[in-house]
Amino acid sequence: MTLQKSWVASANSAESPFPLNNLPYGVFSVGEEDPRCGVAIGDMIFDMAQAEAAGLVDMDVGALFDVPFWNEVMEEGPALWAALRARITAILAEGSPDQAAAQSLLYPQAGAELYMPFLVSEYTDFYAGRQHAENMGAILRGGPELPANWLHIPIGYNGRASSVVVSGTPIRRPLGQMKAPDAAMPSFGPCKRLDIELEMGAIVGTGCDIGAPISTTKADEMIFGYVLLNDWSARDIQGWEYQPLGPFQGKAFGTSVSPWIVTKEALEPFRTSVPPRDKELLPYLAETKPGLYDIELEVLMQPEGSDTVTELTKTNYSRMYYSAAQQLTHHAVGGCGMTPGDLLGSGTISGPTKTEYGSLMEMGWAGKEPFTLNSGEQRSWLEDGDTMTLRGNARGDGFTIGFGDCVGKILPALDDPFTS
Repeated sequence: MTLQKSWVASANSAESPFPLNNLPYGVFSVGEEDPRCGVAIGDMIFDMAQAEAAGLVDMDVGALFDVPFWNEVMEEGPALWAALRARITAILAEGSPDQAAAQSLLYPQAGAELYMPFLVSEYTDFYAGRQHAENMGAILRGGPELPANWLHIPIGYNGRASSVVVSGTPIRRPLGQMKAPDAAMPSFGPCKRLDIELEMGAIVGTGCDIGAPISTTKADEMIFGYVLLNDWSARDIQGWEYQPLGPFQGKAFGTSVSPWIVTKEALEPFRTSVPPRDKELLPYLAETKPGLYDIELEVLMQPEGSDTVTELTKTNYSRMYYSAAQQLTHHAVGGCGMTPGDLLGSGTISGPTKTEYGSLMEMGWAGKEPFTLNSGEQRSWLEDGDTMTLRGNARGDGFTIGFGDCVGKILPALDDPFTS
């Protein structure tokens, strides 16, 4: 596929993350106006609420854009998703007869505030990157051997939907229990080993009933789109609590997502197969078409007070061992009902070299091998004031599909609230 031309000139650059080929969905406001749904095109936002009110967009199902989230669209299903995307494309395409009517519905991204693009119903995080799992085994257990179940099922845990925030929202350093290996008792205080995890998030658009397993083909149809996802992690809190039931407070304080939902249709040209299998998967996890995407990913760090940004890692979503469709299928196989707006975190995305690791835990090997930033500072873990940025792009023939940055700045922990 090549670049599709738009009458919005800024969308026609090969480097623009939001060409007509993309058309990602978000929620924005300008000035004192209320938040509403919009579509990114070039350096502008097309106002979907105004377009619907003016009759420029009418999907013949009643109002979809009288609310500041995209869940109403999700619930209508794939046929409407395709028709809506086709209509928006027709409005914004070069030579469109709707150009005159649509021009007044464009707002500069530079002057807009962005919000969560959807209501998160529930959040599940997976552990589906093989290199990351092997690295964590080497760090924590002395060898890269995978758990016995890892090559057979997408391992995950249920997180907190209430902790999911949009890019730009500061993340407060969490308080919690920790225990040093040689200590007789745990201690309480601010997390000292604060980390990030580079992930993709898949958004479930249509649900399935409780007690009704789904195929990977059906699961793929249910996925509405994707966001970048930073699964902030308190490694010292997590290390003390995770036996025997897995992550809890070490993961419950913040999960950041990028502000634009990139639709599955926009990513279709970038589908790619999962890696070769060491062991054949059970039939219910077999895929009829490639389930991953060729999406370039990077992590940037900027210390507070510094103008210097360091690129910590570059990797690719295609490194994953399980696709989002396989994760969704396994999630529902026992009868778990899935809901529009459910968010599935991919798990940390790491490649085979240190420059492709997706967490500080791996980059600094649990603090044993500190790394040096471009500013000259050394890091093993996040410090207060650090700003972390995740970026993702899929690159086609003369165009780029971008997600918008996923950014979070670390705020100091609150003073101990239990001392007064």
